[in-house]
Amino acid sequence: MENQVMALKEKGIAAEFLSSTQTSQLRNKIHEDLDRGQPSIRLLYVTPELIATSGFMSKLKKIHGRGLLNLIAVDEAHCISSWGHDFRPSYRKLSSLRNQLQDVPILALTATAIPKVQKDVIDSLNLQNPLVLKSSFNRPNIYYEVRYKDLMDDAYADLCDVLKSAGDVCAIVYCLERTTCDDLSTHLSKNGISCAAYHAGLNNKLRSSVLDDWICSKIQVVVATVAFGMGIDRKDVRIVCHFNIPKSMEAFYQESGRAGRDQLPSRSLLYYGVDDRKRMEFILSIAESKKLQSSDSQHGLSKKSTSDFNLMVEYCEGSGCRRKKILESFGEEVSASLCKKSCDACKHPNLVAKYLVELTTAIAVRQRNGFSKILSSSTDAFENENFSEFWNRNDEASGSEEDISDSEDGFEVAKGISRSKFSKKTGINEKIELLQRAEENYYRNKAHDKQANKPDKNAISGALRESSKQRLLDALKQAHQRLGDLKVDFEASSTILENECFKKYGKSGKSFYYSQVASKVRWLSTTSSAAEITNQIGTGITSPLENITRKEEPSRTVSAMLHDERKKEVNKVIGEQRCGDIESKTSVKASTPQMQTKLPAIPSFSQFVNSRKSKEMQQPKASEEKEHHHSPNKHTKKRMRLK
Repeated sequence: MENQVMALKEKGIAAEFLSSTQTSQLRNKIHEDLDRGQPSIRLLYVTPELIATSGFMSKLKKIHGRGLLNLIAVDEAHCISSWGHDFRPSYRKLSSLRNQLQDVPILALTATAIPKVQKDVIDSLNLQNPLVLKSSFNRPNIYYEVRYKDLMDDAYADLCDVLKSAGDVCAIVYCLERTTCDDLSTHLSKNGISCAAYHAGLNNKLRSSVLDDWICSKIQVVVATVAFGMGIDRKDVRIVCHFNIPKSMEAFYQESGRAGRDQLPSRSLLYYGVDDRKRMEFILSIAESKKLQSSDSQHGLSKKSTSDFNLMVEYCEGSGCRRKKILESFGEEVSASLCKKSCDACKHPNLVAKYLVELTTAIAVRQRNGFSKILSSSTDAFENENFSEFWNRNDEASGSEEDISDSEDGFEVAKGISRSKFSKKTGINEKIELLQRAEENYYRNKAHDKQANKPDKNAISGALRESSKQRLLDALKQAHQRLGDLKVDFEASSTILENECFKKYGKSGKSFYYSQVASKVRWLSTTSSAAEITNQIGTGITSPLENITRKEEPSRTVSAMLHDERKKEVNKVIGEQRCGDIESKTSVKASTPQMQTKLPAIPSFSQFVNSRKSKEMQQPKASEEKEHHHSPNKHTKKRMRLK
């Protein structure tokens, strides 16, 4: 919403949006404008969750009562349909709009709706005899291509060569998992490609920074999880690459369709691997099992998920025209001649046929050598929180969800089911499930020793540090070109800046380290004083000791508090027992200032506890003796009572 509003404002349109990410002051200002007799806002973006609240609906009714509400537009309307590839239950709440605001025109927009979804959108929004406008799903300026990971030595290197050969163009690379985003981004950066990772594991500030840099062409490539790009109107994206197979043709079409919106020649590249296919099949089977256990009514939806994915497998493993397969999946019947050799299967049919034969052979060889390890790798991913960005909106919990890129509901579902035990009463595909579970347990046990020595994926590698130094070096050189009189050693300065980032957040993990490096790059890009850069680099920017002290001041550790308490007790005991001794030492110090008082050693924690126990045991004995010494005996007490 924010990006679209920004673009509209640049075109002179008075647009605003309401979101929980805004400050209360800004939200109040927008509400005050809406309450005016003639609001200055012409177009307001809101979420489905906000529409559903009684307070906001009441405000809409008041605006409508003053004759100022002219249109309600529902963007990404396919999200309202449970048959759509990105179903969001919160969109269902929009069905109340027609009942509450009966004579206001409603416009539903989507770029990825098969005929069944189109009908569901009309029914869900209660549209009566609507005007339906449809254009072809064909994107003639996009060249479609599939490459096969199983036939490559290094898919990372192949993608790197593709991006380098394309020149300095804008690109998006989609990955299934966050760690793949981080690793691939690091590899590309190391090989001289300006890129950054973008996923829900990064903090909001860093994600915003990456998005802004990409939109402003400060970075060339974004390596992201599947939600990236929705609502972003950048027309000059030349390459959209899927490094893992998408879960449906609709998702693939929407994501690949972010290329070439300016109608200039662009490219869709999909890297297909058998392991990726089996991983996605495993995730979908887990989601299907949950639906079967929770409700029989969802059986049709789970079957649809499987059939949708099979269309993607056919797209990759089939030899026919890829463009024709895409269009037919949306109910559009066309001939292969429409393609005009704008896909690899039509342009190089013999080569694609050869690759498919080699792929079939490679799969057969792997099957003869043993089971696929896909189940174990998926389980390892769950156990090590190697999160995927795949989700199923049907499993979405209730509540506000304004940033869909943060959602991972389906993967959490998969995580839970992979750890649970299936009931013996489950009769559907029981034998297959038992075999899957046996295979999973086998590889989990086999991989146990490997897991012990598995490196921490959140650790900052040497390659990552080198790529960060390169980013800082590039930023310094740009600052020199911009300011003109920057008199520093670029190599040494970039090393100083990177070391500072590593000292601060080296132990905190990649996210914090990324954020600090990005902050340094932004500072170098925006500062207007060469002297400031020289001074900051000369003084080391900030003392590491200062940072540590500042960080530790707000919350002291338990061990530190125990240490202080122990020290007080020891000093108290020493003060009681050696008062005279301390006085004599003080007088000596007064007469000879150069001599330092030698403090007694602080006992260990166990010594301290034992001394406390012995002290507590001695106190009751002393009190008993004191009481016995001062109190009269039994006979004396008896005589006193007789008297």
